[in-house]
Amino acid sequence: MTPESRDSVAIVAIGRNEGERLKSCLRAAVGGASSVVYVDSGSTDGSASFARSLGCDVVELNPDLPYSAARARNDGFARAMNINPDAAFVQFVDGDCTLVDGWLERGVATLHDRPDAGVVCGHVREMHPEASVYNRLLDLEWRQKPGELNACGGIFMVRPAVFGAVGGFRREVIAGEDNEFCVRVRQTGHKILLLDTPMAWHDAAMRRFMEWWRRARRTGHAYAQVASMHGSGDERYFVRECRRIWIWGLGIPAAALMLAPFTRGISLMLFFLYGPQFGWILRNARKRGWPLGDAAVYAFFTVLTKFPALEGMLAYYWRRWRGHEITIMEHKESR
Repeated sequence: MTPESRDSVAIVAIGRNEGERLKSCLRAAVGGASSVVYVDSGSTDGSASFARSLGCDVVELNPDLPYSAARARNDGFARAMNINPDAAFVQFVDGDCTLVDGWLERGVATLHDRPDAGVVCGHVREMHPEASVYNRLLDLEWRQKPGELNACGGIFMVRPAVFGAVGGFRREVIAGEDNEFCVRVRQTGHKILLLDTPMAWHDAAMRRFMEWWRRARRTGHAYAQVASMHGSGDERYFVRECRRIWIWGLGIPAAALMLAPFTRGISLMLFFLYGPQFGWILRNARKRGWPLGDAAVYAFFTVLTKFPALEGMLAYYWRRWRGHEITIMEHKESR
C-alpha cells in the first residue's frame, strides 16, 4: 500500500491465548497499516508482550468485567480513533486470522467507490482444511456468494462514521455479536458487501469433536440471544433458525421417545425423518457444485448441529431467567 493508503486504515486485532496464530495475524497487520491496535482478553501466553514488540498499540482489558469479542472490538476501535483520528476506515481481524496481501487496498477502493456501503468483507478460507474433518467443515461454511449480505463475520472493514452511528457492538452479546451489529448497520440504510476477493486465512486448529460441539453450542446461544433482540422486527432475524433447532433438536426426539410407550415403539420411526433432512441438505450442497465428500460432511454435521445448538439456546434462556450475567463462551483451547 502507498503511505497515504496505509494511514487511511487502522487495524484492530483481538485475541485471547491465540499463540502462534496471533503472531501470524499481527505480522501481517503491521505490514498493511501504520496503526495497529491489539486488544487482549486476559491471555496468559505472552500475547500482549509480543504485540508490543511489533510496535502495536496494546489494550489489555480489565479482568473485573466480562470478556467478549464485542467489548474487545469496541475498546480497540476507541483506541484506534484516539491514535489515528484521521483514519477513514477500520479493519477488524481476529487473532486466529491472517489478512491476505492486497485485501486492504481492495476494501479501501470499494468503500471509496460505494458510498452506500458501510461494511465490506472478502472471502475467508481455512488455512489447513485437510488437518481434520472439523477444519474441512469450517472451510465449507465460509463459502458464500459475493454480493450484498444481511450479515458478515467479525472480520470486516467499516467506516468509522457508520460504526459510531450504530454505537458499535453491544457488549452484552457474547456470540453472534457480528450479526447483531450488521442488523443495525442495515437499519441505517448502509449495505454490507462481500467482495469476490480473498480477505483472510482462518486457522481454526480444531481437531477434537468436543471443540466442534462447543462451537455449535455457542452458535445456538447466539441465535437465541440475537433473536430475542431482533426477532420481532420485520425480518424476524434468527427466528427461523431457532424454530428449526426447537423442532429437530427437541421436538422430534421428545415426541418419538415420549410416545413410544403408547405406540408400542412405532413413534420411534420419527427418527427416520433425519434421513430425508440429510438428503435435502446433501442435494442442495451438490447443486452448489461441491464434491460428494464435502457435501456429505456438510450435510451430516448440519443435521447433528441441532443438538449442541439446542444446548446453547437452553443455556441462554436459563441464564436470562435466573438473571445470571452472560459471559464469554469459549469453544477452542489455547494453542
